Amino acid sequence: MAGPWPTAPSPAPASTPAAETLRGLDRLREAGLAQWTGGRSPESLLLAWADWAMHLAGAPGKRIELALQLSQAASQLVAEALRTAPSDALEAPGNGDPRFTAAAWRQAPYRHWVQAFGLAEDWWQKASRGVPGTDPHHEDVVSFLGRQWLDMMAPSNLPWTNPEVLDRTLAQGGLNLLQGSQHLLQDLWRRFSNQAAEGSEAFTVGGNLACTPGKVVMRNELVELIQYSPTTSTVLAEPVLLVPAWIMKYYILDLSTHNSLVRWLVSQGHTVFCLSWRNVTEADRDLAFDDYRRLGIMAALEAIEQITPRRRVHAVGYCLGGTLLAIAAAAMARAGDDRLASVTLLAAQTDFSEPGELQLFIDPAQVHMLDSMMWQRGYLTADQMSGAFQMLRSNDLVWSRIVHDYLLGERSPLTDLMAWNADTTRLPARMHSEYLHRLFLGNDLAAGRYLIDGHPVALQNIRVPIFAVGTERDHVAPWRSVYKIHHLTDAELSFALTNGGHNAGIVSEPGHPHRAYRLKTKAADEACLSAEEWHDAAPVQQGSWWLAWQRWLVQHSTTRRIAPPSMGLPKRAPLCDAPGTYVMQR
Repeated sequence: MAGPWPTAPSPAPASTPAAETLRGLDRLREAGLAQWTGGRSPESLLLAWADWAMHLAGAPGKRIELALQLSQAASQLVAEALRTAPSDALEAPGNGDPRFTAAAWRQAPYRHWVQAFGLAEDWWQKASRGVPGTDPHHEDVVSFLGRQWLDMMAPSNLPWTNPEVLDRTLAQGGLNLLQGSQHLLQDLWRRFSNQAAEGSEAFTVGGNLACTPGKVVMRNELVELIQYSPTTSTVLAEPVLLVPAWIMKYYILDLSTHNSLVRWLVSQGHTVFCLSWRNVTEADRDLAFDDYRRLGIMAALEAIEQITPRRRVHAVGYCLGGTLLAIAAAAMARAGDDRLASVTLLAAQTDFSEPGELQLFIDPAQVHMLDSMMWQRGYLTADQMSGAFQMLRSNDLVWSRIVHDYLLGERSPLTDLMAWNADTTRLPARMHSEYLHRLFLGNDLAAGRYLIDGHPVALQNIRVPIFAVGTERDHVAPWRSVYKIHHLTDAELSFALTNGGHNAGIVSEPGHPHRAYRLKTKAADEACLSAEEWHDAAPVQQGSWWLAWQRWLVQHSTTRRIAPPSMGLPKRAPLCDAPGTYVMQR
């Protein structure tokens, strides 16, 4: 098997065949262990727990403080339980927690259970933080694991302590539990038989998903380039190139007809191109991170240049596609390549020094296990990634669904976003290993150590205007981490912060209710604000950020509109209709 791959620009030390064989034995052991641990490194968890426990054992002052807090909490609970009416001594049940908003939670004994649960959360937060001498990363891991356990034991998750479940069970004579059991068996059967999620049959790619008309105009071994059919008689001269992440299928940017960013851009008079990445197999294990730049962005720009000669391109990158676009734009700037008119980064990180809660799952021990898993299979599956994301939002993605589907016996209809999320892809081993080692752990891009063609990539070389978008509830690319692009470039930079999460905040079409955003532009020679200062200075604006971005695109385009360009490369017929063939691969 190929690999492991270098994690730094310098050459690796020479290794004998015998040493490589022994290292392969280590990787086989690690990969086998991962099958039993769900891809989690037990060494990483044990190291964190041992560091915290040993330092807590050696901190008598901290232990006394925790004991006093526990005693005070117990006294408050006893006093509250003896009262005939609720007092203000303890906070209202749930304190805004959506799990405890029903009126029944305010009645005894349920309110006491919720208050006890809240005090337990507060105590654990105190116990897992501020232990003298403990590594901050280990504190984060221990705190997170404890919160996972507490969330699992929350009163809302137990049928005999959830008043909503009890009321439903009494009213329906237990039929809700019977229906929930059927839902559970259906979900387990679908999971173990590798079938799509319940309700996914209502969504079809090329039918009611990814259905904006267009043509595949270029295809190579990694990507298809889609050119979308114009719907206006004239278009802006500068085309738009969308670079989605290859962690999932591209059509997050072309969902249903009402919330498709692609369709909306076309309706606004833009010529739109979009990359659709091939779903890799074991044979692609040696595809490198830079192959995605060369065969994706650079190959697309060459094709677009033939279709729209002498026209600069508005390049848009989403998530990992945005990180790749930032690297490509910086490399182009250093080489004097001026084919970009602007760069837009959607929920994309360029500085990984503070990546948010996702760093809980990324440390040297965990990366070693991931490397071993990928070494054995040649790729990383979406299932192996989804567990981490579900743990980060366990209340929303796991426990609330268990209560709703299995205890209350209800089913929520599958949405287009949920159907897209279930349409998974694979990541080639070498690419993902390079991403984890060089970008996530090493932060080489922000530090100026990331090399393209032997030269370091410097985001300061980008001179075209940049529009960056962060989302308020993003667990994948926290907005303060996305904001750090301010500290890495001297270009004109407009930053928008929208409500919603990593996906729903980007899929934020005009007319969508309850949408709001903040927006502020920093001139190239203007002083940089901290994230908190920017937040205070940027007023809230109601509506979709798409409209503000569209005005920004027009502002940075030539004023004269032109006739739409021809579909496809000169003297070459389009290869097939959109959405193409790569998006259909399983």
